[in-house]
Amino acid sequence: MPVAKPLGPTNGDSWGQLPICPGALPVLFYKRARMSTEAAARLTNSAVYQDFFESSPDAVIVTGSVGEILEVNPQAVQLFGYSREELLGQPVELLMPGRFREAHGGHRRAYEAAPRTRAMGVGLQLVGRRRDGGEFPVDIMLSPVNTADGSFVLAVVRDVTDRKRAEEALRQSEQLFRSLVEGVKDYAICKLDTEGRVMSWSAGAARITGYRAEEIVGQHFSRFYVPEDLAVGAPARQLSGASRDGRIELENWRVRKDGSRFWANVIITALSDKSGRLAGFAAIWRDITERKRAQEALVLEVTSVLLSSLDIRKLLSAISSSIRQVKPHDFAALALYDPPAEAMRLQLLEEHDETGLPAQEWVLPVTDSPAGRVFSSREPLMLNGLKAGDLGQDPLNRWVELGVRSLCILPLISEMRPLGVLIVASRAESAFDASDLHLLAQVANQVALTIDNAQAFRQLADLNSRLAGEKRYLEEELKTEYNFDEIVGESQTLKRVLKQVETVAATNATVLIQGETGTGKELVARAIHNLSSRRDRTFVKLNCAAIPTGLLESELFGHEKGAFTGAISQKTGRLELAHEGTLFLDEVGDIPLELQPKLLRALQEKEFERLGSTRTIPVDVRLVAATNRDLDKMIASREFRTDLYYRLKVFPIRVPPLRERVEDIPLLVHYFTQKYAQRMNKRITAIAPEVMAALTRWTWPGNVRELENFIERAVILSRGPALQAPLSELRMPEPETEVAPVASLESAERDHILRVLRDTKGLIAGPNGAAAKLGLKRTTLNFKMRKLGITRKDI
Repeated sequence: MPVAKPLGPTNGDSWGQLPICPGALPVLFYKRARMSTEAAARLTNSAVYQDFFESSPDAVIVTGSVGEILEVNPQAVQLFGYSREELLGQPVELLMPGRFREAHGGHRRAYEAAPRTRAMGVGLQLVGRRRDGGEFPVDIMLSPVNTADGSFVLAVVRDVTDRKRAEEALRQSEQLFRSLVEGVKDYAICKLDTEGRVMSWSAGAARITGYRAEEIVGQHFSRFYVPEDLAVGAPARQLSGASRDGRIELENWRVRKDGSRFWANVIITALSDKSGRLAGFAAIWRDITERKRAQEALVLEVTSVLLSSLDIRKLLSAISSSIRQVKPHDFAALALYDPPAEAMRLQLLEEHDETGLPAQEWVLPVTDSPAGRVFSSREPLMLNGLKAGDLGQDPLNRWVELGVRSLCILPLISEMRPLGVLIVASRAESAFDASDLHLLAQVANQVALTIDNAQAFRQLADLNSRLAGEKRYLEEELKTEYNFDEIVGESQTLKRVLKQVETVAATNATVLIQGETGTGKELVARAIHNLSSRRDRTFVKLNCAAIPTGLLESELFGHEKGAFTGAISQKTGRLELAHEGTLFLDEVGDIPLELQPKLLRALQEKEFERLGSTRTIPVDVRLVAATNRDLDKMIASREFRTDLYYRLKVFPIRVPPLRERVEDIPLLVHYFTQKYAQRMNKRITAIAPEVMAALTRWTWPGNVRELENFIERAVILSRGPALQAPLSELRMPEPETEVAPVASLESAERDHILRVLRDTKGLIAGPNGAAAKLGLKRTTLNFKMRKLGITRKDI
């Protein structure tokens, strides 16, 4: 039975390219072709083949027993460039390059002898030829078809130009990659199977490890790990991590063939097949031992420099110098956490006018900012390729506006406690990489340790200074005139005062003690402190009337060295000394008006600044104030601020004068007599009734202080066991001859204005008003009336 000729040779050769002229073919060929064409038409018109012909994405050609083309589909017409009429009846060699045509007959006869289906992609290098003479690679599937009309061959032809190009590009790429891998001597490159066994080995790997390829291929890559890593299952854990994350990078020790160790930077990347399943791993590592040693030496040097300074100001310069040795940069700053503010305060390590940031402090939030995220997560952050506006309202955006393009932000952690962040900035687009991050992280660790030490040293120094100040203060207090252990008296008036003291002492409320001079206001203040929860802390007092006005602010708030002429050293103020204790401001009415707002702010905000300093110092103080002045009148005369008055008068206590507690006088006389008798080594056991009666009748205008001083003089004068009191001192002075008072200028002015106002019936403005009659402006007259206390009811 005749067998149709296939479209291409079967021995791997390509189709020929010589053109075949239909007129040169034998007449017999055309007759047979016409007969076969009719049979092929019946075949292709059948329902079985119709859809196949029309919808196939590949070219389909039907040939007869002598290789004549009997039918083609539209894709064949489009692929080869001939019309259907031009192809029908022509030998299939028309579509082949002609240089292989002579050998084609033998191939056809071999196929006729053993017809079979030949699939695409069997390794043959086949070439098609278009009408314009152009050649292109093809894949061909041949399938014999036997029918009642005879035997045919179906040829499915596919243009594989794109695939061949891709294969060639891949081959060249693989060849180039192989050349690169073999040419890189500083990197070890190998491929691992899914279990971690070595499948390929580069020349660089052989040089670094000492293993030749034939020694290591097929071995497990764990043989390069140090024993301590093997003990914790590091190889399997790292492969698992690369499989899960796609890629891991790390630095650790590796072992050479001779047993020596080297520090390696390792990258392990997971490889997948076309279906996405794990196919193995690519491992690249390099020997960075020398770099590691240099870094360790540098970090050691940095650590030595940092730990040598505990002064915060000197420390900033040391940190900046150390970072610059490790990584060149443009700006660097520390942002340290301030717990009361719940924010970080940024401090430039060096002053840069071009940054536009203050040299002192800048507040960074701990949320909604890159620095805040690093502080909260404790993970470093690299930002490269920044543009203006990328950081929004964050203060660091100012750096970006000035040209900074890269930021490296690292957490400062000491003993598992976050202290803040270290910020390093550069104008380069991509200034920081993983190795920089690793090295700067080591520096950040040392910076954190140093800052923690410096803060602890500073706190210790502040505590020592505070304790020394308290010691000096208490030593001075031991020398003061009042040192009572208790308040003496049993009168109902005094008991009411003590009940008030007991009530308010348990709170932290501000207390205002009012009373005449010498009534014992300080004793009441001490009693409040001793009964409060602050009893174990310091009771600090300040007599506002005893300090010159110009020095009162320094005495109360303290000052820095050089804050004013004569400030040769730093001074801790009374307010700071009383931290967590009680501050007693005696004669508070004598505080200058210009100093009162600062005191009010310190009481309300619980913070203040020393003179000459911008650093805010938080303070926790319970305030007790005392005065013998009428603060209400001082407010009316604008000598005392209303807001400060009401801030002080949270809980007022009035200490009664001695004349209102006469029944306490005998107790006080006995108390003071024994006190000074013991101090003077005298034994006084009796007080004459007439002496006690005279002491009780006296009104004591100087109150308890006057009584104490009188008893002290009496003890000095006493020669025996009975108190000899100088009662002659208690006689009232002779009244002076009354002299008619001379009216002051102010009272005369007041009387004159009142007379004019009465004449005008209270009218101030207008041509008939008091202002016009006095020759004053209306506003001036109003001011004088307020100053002189003239109101409508006086007119």
